[in-house]
Amino acid sequence: MSAFTHLECSMTGARLAADRAHNLSPEGWPLLARYDLTTLRRTADRDAIAARPAHAHPGFWKWRELLPVADDAHVTTLGEVDTPLIETPHSGRTLGLKGQLLVKDEGRLPTGSFKARGLALAVSMARRFGITAMAMPTNGNAGAALAAYGARAGMETWSFCPADTPEVNVREISAQGGRVYRVNGLIHQCGALVGALKEEMGWFDVSTLKEPYRIEGKKTMGIELASQLGWTLPDAIFYPTGGGTGLIGMWKAFDEMEALGWIGPERPKMFAVQADGCAPIVRAFEAGEEHAPEWLDASTSAAGIRVPKAIGDFLILRAVRASGGAALAVSEDDIEEVRALCGIVDGLLLCPEGAAAMAAVRQARQRGLIEADARCVVFNCGSGLKYALPDRARDLDRTKPVTRAMLEG
Repeated sequence: MSAFTHLECSMTGARLAADRAHNLSPEGWPLLARYDLTTLRRTADRDAIAARPAHAHPGFWKWRELLPVADDAHVTTLGEVDTPLIETPHSGRTLGLKGQLLVKDEGRLPTGSFKARGLALAVSMARRFGITAMAMPTNGNAGAALAAYGARAGMETWSFCPADTPEVNVREISAQGGRVYRVNGLIHQCGALVGALKEEMGWFDVSTLKEPYRIEGKKTMGIELASQLGWTLPDAIFYPTGGGTGLIGMWKAFDEMEALGWIGPERPKMFAVQADGCAPIVRAFEAGEEHAPEWLDASTSAAGIRVPKAIGDFLILRAVRASGGAALAVSEDDIEEVRALCGIVDGLLLCPEGAAAMAAVRQARQRGLIEADARCVVFNCGSGLKYALPDRARDLDRTKPVTRAMLEG
């Protein structure tokens, strides 16, 4: 079913065979999966694929022709779904947008985040190659997805996370059979531990963009989005960007879908959104650089985008620039304000990273980067229920008189 043919170095274009497990290219760059799109264009009916029954092809697995897993026996699934596109009109108006503001709510996936897409593919391909132990650095959600899909596949998984990773993520990892360690450092320092120990421990390194298949899972966000919008794309996409796998993956998916004749050449403006306290991509974008130096002393409540150094920085920046978009940084106050706003006026709980992406809509409008009537899609990358929520409840003594003034005061 799959049209997967080979791997390609994202920097040099060098071709690698796909008959064994790979991490980076021989030159040390991320690898990209390539497909026989010419043949697939003649044989693949986008609408027929989109209509496949969910019981047989759950969620993103329906797009198997554009995924690398060839053998059904290797597919590792936890009942994935198409994540909904939810209108947030009241939030949009408050942020200065007259057009549609849609949230792609990735928190509906297994393990409650978009990391399920990438790790389902990485684990499935690892099964193909007989890998039995995988390790990664994580800010929380990726480790949870690795543990869950790894458990499903009968693998050992090892996750190393910064000591201040949300407690629910840490416990989620161990509850799903993963070994998890809190580390007194940031995610790139956790990654260094994985790199230093993987040979001795016999791990396959499944760090962001250090293997080629997580990006293939993440690109399904772009395919799914196009399908939900009637095979058109929005005017702008606001994506919370740490390692940037999803942004890179969607940009790749748009090219593949155009080659298949599924969509036209139009592209959305891609906005890579970071926090003021950790904005290496923003700094590189504004400086006109292709690579982003490490951001020192990174700090933000949005742990998923607290990535001081991204190996795929040049791929993020190329996509943003080619699209006519931008890299934007938002403040901690903006994140908390918009997170509260969306819950109160539109009934949708955002994770901090999703709130950062929505907050950037206001900045883009104020800077004239998007039109007032633009149709914008914000990616909410995880369930808002995984993060601490403000306690606005008040105590009430039932043994004393209760008045309307008391309740409304």
